[in-house]
Amino acid sequence: MSDMVIIVKVIAAALCMAIGSIAPALAEGNVAGKAMEAMGRNPAVTDKMLPNMIVAMAICDSTAIYC
Repeated sequence: MSDMVIIVKVIAAALCMAIGSIAPALAEGNVAGKAMEAMGRNPAVTDKMLPNMIVAMAICDSTAIYC
């Protein structure tokens, strides 16, 4: 019976990692895509946009780390 409990725990951990990493990955891609689009449309804002993009991506990544 204890083998079954271990298997269920491993499957639960795998599901947590899989589901918990999908949303941050999509969010980081969205942040990067929108920032690159903004920098492409207006190159003058690149100096201000790049640090903000990196901070936003770090916040999205920290969500995945909590999972």
